[in-house]
Amino acid sequence: MAKWIIDPDHSVAAFVIRHMMVADVRGQFNKLSGVVHFDPSNITGSSVEVTIDAAGIYTGIQKRDNHLRSADFFDVANHPRIIFKSGKVETAGAKHFTIVGNLTIRGITKTITLDVEYSEPEKSPYDGETTIGFAATTKTNREDFGLMWNVPLESGGVLVGKAVQIFIDMEADLTTA
Repeated sequence: MAKWIIDPDHSVAAFVIRHMMVADVRGQFNKLSGVVHFDPSNITGSSVEVTIDAAGIYTGIQKRDNHLRSADFFDVANHPRIIFKSGKVETAGAKHFTIVGNLTIRGITKTITLDVEYSEPEKSPYDGETTIGFAATTKTNREDFGLMWNVPLESGGVLVGKAVQIFIDMEADLTTA
């Protein structure tokens, strides 16, 4: 099984969540690392482990980013990493597969399913490295991971939605080690 190292310069974990029940807000984590064991001819034998630096959250608003780093949300002082470890991998069509695995946020681990599309490996014209791409998506409830902070709205809604869409776009480089 080929071993691929996640390229932190070309990888991001992003999210979308409802704000004030009226609009979606987007954010991302820019510091990812990890290993993917993947061979397109043996998808079910694949595995992945991704570590995300929770302090690297970026929404474009520093005040909001600082609040998200606080104990109200990700509590990065006590839980600096978000981790995903794969379990079962199944083929789901041409260049598509699903991964059932464990996502850990704030020390709470829940099983999620990622829908994944991969790109065929390519050789870089700059350094000759072989690189592969993956795009994964899922939807989860933030409260399942202890992210409970909220403010009720006059209309009966809440300031921050519960449902979170997660997107992981990454490139990984083939390693011979």
